[in-house]
Amino acid sequence: MTADFVERSVIGGRAIVGEVVTSIGSHDNAPQLGEREGLYGPESESWRLNREAMLLLGAGPRSLLMQIAHPLIAEGVDQHSDFRADPWRRLQGTLRSYLRIVFGTTSQARGEISRLNGIHRSIKGPVRDAVALSTTRAAGYSARDPRLALWVHATLVDSTIVAYDAWIEPLPRERRARFYTKTRPIGLAFGIPEDLLPPDLAAMEAYLERMLDPAGPIQVTPTARELAGYILHPSMGPLFAPLGVLPPVAYDWTLWPAVGLLPSRLRVEFGIPWSPARKTVATWLVGGWRAWNPLIPTGFRWVAQAARADARLAR
Repeated sequence: MTADFVERSVIGGRAIVGEVVTSIGSHDNAPQLGEREGLYGPESESWRLNREAMLLLGAGPRSLLMQIAHPLIAEGVDQHSDFRADPWRRLQGTLRSYLRIVFGTTSQARGEISRLNGIHRSIKGPVRDAVALSTTRAAGYSARDPRLALWVHATLVDSTIVAYDAWIEPLPRERRARFYTKTRPIGLAFGIPEDLLPPDLAAMEAYLERMLDPAGPIQVTPTARELAGYILHPSMGPLFAPLGVLPPVAYDWTLWPAVGLLPSRLRVEFGIPWSPARKTVATWLVGGWRAWNPLIPTGFRWVAQAARADARLAR
């Protein structure tokens, strides 16, 4: 769900590939799922929410911008991501990875988590941004730091909830709580210790509030602002070659609804203009989508991975 939302951003935490990945699904009171149902299963809120393709356009940019708002994660993305050179290829690979974990079979999802954990072992380096050095007092960063893994996990969970509630339909608190509960085993599999991972939705919300406090660790650095430019003003790339002559300003407005989902403080710190005109356009686009969404056939609304998972279970 998140240019490089999952694979190359600092999502990994400690590379715990064995027991934790094997035990996914055993950390709650839900019945154990079979191979075909995957790690979440068709009755989960994860399947219900993530099948909406439109959700990715809001949750993806929002979560990535929130991730790089952490000074150390911005350093990791800056030094280990190639989305400057080819953002579309990285985006395609990242979404494929995320949706394989959600909608794949149990073996496919566990294999993808293990693969990502293996990649994360090598993601480390020095802190080069002067602002990051002064705010974190850290000489280096590592994807094996569970505190960074927790922030990435939290932004993915929160962005999914926020985007679904704003773009698809109101999401009652009990559904939000069920969704969060089912994400905890995935957080554990990515190396977040049990005593660090918030136990329930209320605790996760309190964690986000602490992190986003003006005096908290989330502080947008010059490196993060430079990276945000590639997210907010992407080139059309090879997927849209006929439109490649268009300057980014010609289609930047399509990202305004996603920008509207950001915490206001982060919009200010990223230097993202949020004029009444931009807010009006974003509101109009979201309102139009919510009005038309129920009328659009699910074959167009839902991601292909969800359709394949449904067909797999039907067989």
